[in-house]
Amino acid sequence: MGSTNISIIGAGSAVFSMRLVSDLCKTPGLSGSRVTLMDKDENRLKAVHVLARKLASELGHPIEFVTTKDIEKAVEGADFVINAALVGGHTFLSEIREIGERFGYYRGIDSQEFNMVSDYYTLTNWNQLEFMMKLAKLLETRSPNAWLLLAANPVLEGTTLLKRHTNANVVGFCHGFLALEEICRKLDLEFSKVDWQVAGVNHGIWLNHFSLGGTDAYKILKEKFSENADWRPSNPFDDSFSPAARYMLDFYGLMPIGDTIRNSSWAFHYDIETKKRWYGEPWGGVDSEEGWRWYTDLLGFVVKMFRELAMILEKEPEKSLRGLLKNVASELPEDLAREASTFFNPNIMSGEQHIPFINAIANDEKTRLVVNVLNNGTIRGLPDDIAIEAPAIVSSAGIKMEEIYPDLPERIIKWYLLPRILRMEWALEAFLKKDTSLITEVLFRDPRTKSREQAERAVAEVFRAARKYY
Repeated sequence: MGSTNISIIGAGSAVFSMRLVSDLCKTPGLSGSRVTLMDKDENRLKAVHVLARKLASELGHPIEFVTTKDIEKAVEGADFVINAALVGGHTFLSEIREIGERFGYYRGIDSQEFNMVSDYYTLTNWNQLEFMMKLAKLLETRSPNAWLLLAANPVLEGTTLLKRHTNANVVGFCHGFLALEEICRKLDLEFSKVDWQVAGVNHGIWLNHFSLGGTDAYKILKEKFSENADWRPSNPFDDSFSPAARYMLDFYGLMPIGDTIRNSSWAFHYDIETKKRWYGEPWGGVDSEEGWRWYTDLLGFVVKMFRELAMILEKEPEKSLRGLLKNVASELPEDLAREASTFFNPNIMSGEQHIPFINAIANDEKTRLVVNVLNNGTIRGLPDDIAIEAPAIVSSAGIKMEEIYPDLPERIIKWYLLPRILRMEWALEAFLKKDTSLITEVLFRDPRTKSREQAERAVAEVFRAARKYY
């Protein structure tokens, strides 16, 4: 195939965009691609453009980069559109969370059972869902054959919404399943030799089978839990061997993977003391006030660092990005320093699936990926018209879902997935009807609600504040 046109919407996220550019440069079949970087924030857009061009240059790959703040120009003629935009950014998320907490809703009204992730707003983030719809409708008229790759949250609600109400070629992605790689490292198992399958919905996936050389690796996993009586997390995201994960494994019968551990029942999330008991000291998981502060502080530091690197390279283009990253490596957390070094390693991909998906479709490179698409019978016991997350083989023929075998346990279907899907349906109905009274009805079912007045006042104030972001 000739030059592939790729658009990244919300490209101002430096780390995410650099991962994609690095992966693109390591994919020979996509050499010569044209990449349109689109973001409303001119400063962030400019910084990413400088960094992307420099990275591609140092890796020796001819990629054309253009920038725009106009979404219509960004999608015109695109073959693939990656939507990474978070409308309103973390400013919106923080403001809405703070309002909820003023009315007695710890961690905000969007913290709901089976959906506790702190930037996965489904009840109040109508601007995000509206933007997804706008983008999909644009593709219908401007680039009807293009693929729309959803990267921004909420992936479950967004993928389901767009597949039901637009004709766009939509597929959702999340890297949460990669937590299985870290689990294998801790179990001293070589990930490439493990036979595995995950299945469920976004941020609610389960390790359906797990074996090595025909031997059930679940035995090794459970032995590790038994050895970890004095477990403590190394960072707020380190929860795969937490008491919460062990409880979920015992209750549901399968290992929860990635964000699924965070998206557990109210029993783990009533208050900060409860969170620390289940997700470990000193943070209580990344979704506590302390854990989220750790994350946002880190995010702010990384954004500032990449912007400074871009300014240096703009003034002194002869400098090496590889060298600059080495110089700042000591200031970065170990995981980020290691990731930055992999940008230049031709044998290591980022783990994000967007570029492998594009290569599979564009160049018929059959690839196993974990995707979010409509169920259509893939997971028995779930409705056909909701987005599920599971492995698939992707090629120029499209997406062929893997058979889910064995079936997910009835306990997971009835006690976890169907309740989570019901909350998704509530959120989408409220959004489509623009009926905030339905959000109030959700809060009436929330154990933090003590009175009708509390719920009604909280919802009124939240949506009053949210309107400025629409």
